[in-house]
Amino acid sequence: MKPILILSHIECEPPGYFSLLLNRLGYPYQQLCLSQDVEAPQTLEQYAGLIFMGGPGNVEQPTDWMLKEMSLIQLAHQQEIPMLGVCLGAQLMSKALGGEVWQAEEMEVGWHPVKMLPSALTHPLIEKTDPVFTAFHWHAHTCSPPPGAEPIATSDCTDCQGFIFDSHLAVQFHLEMTEEIICELLEKYAGDIENPSCCVQHADAIRKDIAVRCQQSFAVADQLFTPWLNSLHQ
Repeated sequence: MKPILILSHIECEPPGYFSLLLNRLGYPYQQLCLSQDVEAPQTLEQYAGLIFMGGPGNVEQPTDWMLKEMSLIQLAHQQEIPMLGVCLGAQLMSKALGGEVWQAEEMEVGWHPVKMLPSALTHPLIEKTDPVFTAFHWHAHTCSPPPGAEPIATSDCTDCQGFIFDSHLAVQFHLEMTEEIICELLEKYAGDIENPSCCVQHADAIRKDIAVRCQQSFAVADQLFTPWLNSLHQ
């Protein structure tokens, strides 16, 4: 069974619940952090799929590792290797595959509802997903689906919350973040939430019932990501 390659970018945004889900499903995986001067793989045939995690940064002002990662995304697409992108990972996939990324008028931070588009709920990769659920968000940029991709979700603060492109799945929101990861983000990026608004929650609101909210997110992650993961090993 080929492993799944998880590409992360900073220490405080590790795979989180993805690790638990992959272990429960019995799927092997490897992790690589491209921002730590690690070389990107030159070939991808040895992987069943790729997962691109979140992190800080502006895809429109790409670092060296972002350029390498977007080249990797293009290579995976050419070789028909399925990809899953989360937040920054979704933005990198959008840009690499012909979409657009731009700074949003306002950040989206905290627990906000995500609404799946009716057309997306008939797609075999996500047809068992709840039509509305609450997810954690932390992003200053947004993206468009690449040409030929199908938008799958939206929220009151972000028009495009995800897309499907062939065998690739991208989501702007976070279902994988554990309580520990979120609390670390609150400390590391406290400046992002100094001015709460409709789209940016106060730290106290984010911490309220956080353990329960995380468990609810994991249940949605099971629904949304398990079909994609299973498709890699069929």
